[in-house]
Amino acid sequence: MNASALELAPAAGRVHGGIPAGVGASGERGFRGAMRGAAIAVALVLAGVLTFLVIKGGPAFFAGAGDLPAHATDFFSLAAPLAFGSAWVAVIALAFAALPAIGVALASTIYAPSPRFGRFLGAVLDLLAAVPSVVFGLWGLMVLAPAMVPLYEWLHGHLGWLPFFSGDPSVTGRTVLTAGLVVAVMILPIMAAMCRESFALTPPPLIEAAYALGATRWEMVRTAVLPVARSGIVAGGMLGLGRALGETMAVAMVLSATPGLISVNLISSENPPTIAAFIASAFPESTGSKVSALIGLGLVLFAISLVVSIVGRRFAKKGVAK
Repeated sequence: MNASALELAPAAGRVHGGIPAGVGASGERGFRGAMRGAAIAVALVLAGVLTFLVIKGGPAFFAGAGDLPAHATDFFSLAAPLAFGSAWVAVIALAFAALPAIGVALASTIYAPSPRFGRFLGAVLDLLAAVPSVVFGLWGLMVLAPAMVPLYEWLHGHLGWLPFFSGDPSVTGRTVLTAGLVVAVMILPIMAAMCRESFALTPPPLIEAAYALGATRWEMVRTAVLPVARSGIVAGGMLGLGRALGETMAVAMVLSATPGLISVNLISSENPPTIAAFIASAFPESTGSKVSALIGLGLVLFAISLVVSIVGRRFAKKGVAK
């Protein structure tokens, strides 16, 4: 046996990183199989939910006036105001959550006096995601809504010529703007987390080059960090939008909804309802074809959320690819 054979012979049983080669290969195959099984299970669950919504809610698309809730004449007249209300609340929430999410993410990654304080700030913000939506609903109903009434009166008095602030302001504060603010607080953690991860992907040489050219910290953020994280910021916004579209309990508790209404007024006591809140409020009293109509509304919400999620994932993938 020559020297090379002597070197190769024990290699078959040699360990890689403390794990025998055979055990490592079988472990990798097992892990790969588990991952494939998990992916297939998620796809099957998603397909099952979609199949349920189509089978149970599909007939509602062709239902007549007597088979639909809220005295709707057809399914479109029922779904359109609800879809508008869901989108309107989600857009308001996104508008109010975007800048705070970027600011908090910058504060925890770039402007924090130490990495430890940055991690603490991020952990505190993440705790918001653990607060149940019913708690946010109670806070919005009992604290935020009454506090917003003077502001609504001021907006109506000074900007009442705009369609957003025309008409009599709500005396309870339970408006679409209040609901949007509550949902903004709820989607803030997921948007800030996406922004934080995107900022952390900025190559250190790029940051050092900006400082070497004499840039201040804000100029470094503006020229090096934000361009790299642009896709991640947009992806976080889309994921937050998808989360806001499906928010149910907090919106149902805060919003004073008027069925069938489509309006952009932000401070009125009459507000467009949302799909999720309408389903939650109408389901206990519905039977037969009306339940099918509610499931059909769930299918509409599922489709809207799926499209928003796919768009957000595409932006996130572009950000990782860069």
